[in-house]
Amino acid sequence: MTLTYPRSLGRTLDAVNDALFFARTLTKADRLAAARWIARRQGMPGSYASMFAPTEADFASGIRVFTGERLSTRAGTAHILGEEAIRALILLDVSDRAVKAALARAQEGMNARLRDAEASGHQVGRYCCGICSAAYWRTLTVGGLENAEERLALGMRDLRQSRTGDGKWRPFPFWYTVLALSGVELPGASRELRHAAPVCERYLRRAAGGDAYAGRRRALAEQVLARLYRVSPKEVTATLG
Repeated sequence: MTLTYPRSLGRTLDAVNDALFFARTLTKADRLAAARWIARRQGMPGSYASMFAPTEADFASGIRVFTGERLSTRAGTAHILGEEAIRALILLDVSDRAVKAALARAQEGMNARLRDAEASGHQVGRYCCGICSAAYWRTLTVGGLENAEERLALGMRDLRQSRTGDGKWRPFPFWYTVLALSGVELPGASRELRHAAPVCERYLRRAAGGDAYAGRRRALAEQVLARLYRVSPKEVTATLG
């Protein structure tokens, strides 16, 4: 399976995330090759907080996160891909000294930013903007940064205060935020998913089709509703699909 795209950290992480999300079988060689390529981007020019640097192609064209939302700012691209790279390396879980060392340096770089913010009196339940916060929460859910549970609880509180009347949040992008919430095992996350459930239900009632991002959103909506209603994703599909 092709996971590595030499001209794009964004495409490489998208391929890794797709395989992990849909539980596709990855060989040890697949995992190692992808992890080593990602690890070599650590601390390179353009990296955010010594995490993993996007390529020039990523900066030039912008990125789309796993659920399809677009991002074109340079700082946002570097931050989000850095967070996603930490998460990917943790989940790829390869036994390679160079990969582990690069991951540790990246984690320390971002942890240092968070410590500095807290020392200045800021709470770090969220980070920067809505889309960057969702990427940050995705890293916290896999234990990629310090004080994960405490910071996630603060983030869920902030998200609740950002609700809109239509099952969404402002300024958080809906699907990427739901993706982040789907990995959070806290009561606050379940409350926010219940807030979002009507939007997920309406999406599944629409005719199937669209691009790969539409397919991911449908699969995510099925997973979320299955979690909330304690049924299988197939039962959700049978009812709403």
